[in-house]
Amino acid sequence: MQRLPDFLPRRSTIPRDGRGLLSRFLWICAAGAVGTGARYLVSGWALAALGAGFPYGTLAVNVVGSFLIGLVMQIGVATPLLSPTLRMTLTTGFLGGFTTYSTFNYETIRYVQDGAWRLAFGNVVITLIACLAAGFAGIALGRTLLGG
Repeated sequence: MQRLPDFLPRRSTIPRDGRGLLSRFLWICAAGAVGTGARYLVSGWALAALGAGFPYGTLAVNVVGSFLIGLVMQIGVATPLLSPTLRMTLTTGFLGGFTTYSTFNYETIRYVQDGAWRLAFGNVVITLIACLAAGFAGIALGRTLLGG
């Protein structure tokens, strides 16, 4: 029998009653709105602090989001500290609104269309490496703080 990967929940996270499903849906929607606002603020800060020569804001939110999703998922699946609804609210809701893969994709395509191959390649490589490293760091922090 195959073993589930560690990041997948061991039990169903879908509420059995309609009220629980609606409540979870509303929490996820609200958290998504907050995550979107946070993305706007962080991206604006990065633009003001680092300039517009590279998509630093998109990179910043994707790295921070990768770290946080690693941390939240480690805590959520390795301990009983986060209910399935809270875990889904934080990951699907807040972090789904906060991270910006679609923006990353568009910015990379624009670099390619403009013939800025080095910037396009740099954006892909830096984003991939930094987000993977941040995701592993979030998992490691979760394990360090809570065991597992």
